[in-house]
Amino acid sequence: MTCPRLVATDLDGTALRTDGSISPRTAAAFARVEESGGTLVFVTGRPPRWMHSVAGAVRHRGLAICANGALVYDLHTEEIVESHLIAADVLEECVARLRRHVPGLAFSVEYEGGFAHEPDYALGRWDARELSYGQMVAVAALTSRPCAKLLAQHPSMDPDELHRGVLEIVGDMVTPTHSSGRALIEMSARGVTKATALATLAEERGIKPGEVVAFGDMPNDLPMLIWAGTSYAVANAHRDVLAAVDHVTAANNDDGVAVVLETLF
Repeated sequence: MTCPRLVATDLDGTALRTDGSISPRTAAAFARVEESGGTLVFVTGRPPRWMHSVAGAVRHRGLAICANGALVYDLHTEEIVESHLIAADVLEECVARLRRHVPGLAFSVEYEGGFAHEPDYALGRWDARELSYGQMVAVAALTSRPCAKLLAQHPSMDPDELHRGVLEIVGDMVTPTHSSGRALIEMSARGVTKATALATLAEERGIKPGEVVAFGDMPNDLPMLIWAGTSYAVANAHRDVLAAVDHVTAANNDDGVAVVLETLF
């Protein structure tokens, strides 16, 4: 393809190494995109509070679409510039339905500026590092105000099976997906995906899907990869992603995104 006008990439499992770091080679490839006049957008399930280290590693270049499309975050200023939230009444009804139909679930929420979780919710490695951001609360408090993302965690179910169940139970109210390889379902406001946020951002800049190259590894990346004119999966991607993309590059630990960008730019 000709040099794309916009590069959209997932972070964890795609552009980042398994330990969460950005390799010097990948950081240099990102810099090359902007130096060539392209637009660089990180499109991630991460909340903004997990973006500081990424912003620093890329010298505060680019924009980030966070929480699977719910929040747009400016890496230059490290501020949220746009949000699409789940209303409190929708949040309450979703939790009630899921609790009624799927025993054993525990819930957490990502707000625009923080994180809260039920006592039974098992914290992941990032949340465990950043407990100062989190608050253990009862479910009534958890659903008392709008949030960017609702998370439902099960101790033993298969992630794909849990996703299918959640989609059937609350898919008329929110947009469920998953990205961690664990039985952890992430829910955004209905209709909000990585693709919707990216499409809006591209349209504002006069960029067409055919001028976009996108990279991903997990089911939450599928809407973005299907929307983009050219799509790449890293070799370590989920089977559904590998089946959906135009191309497959090297694994995240082998700088697969950088390998492609060095060719394009």
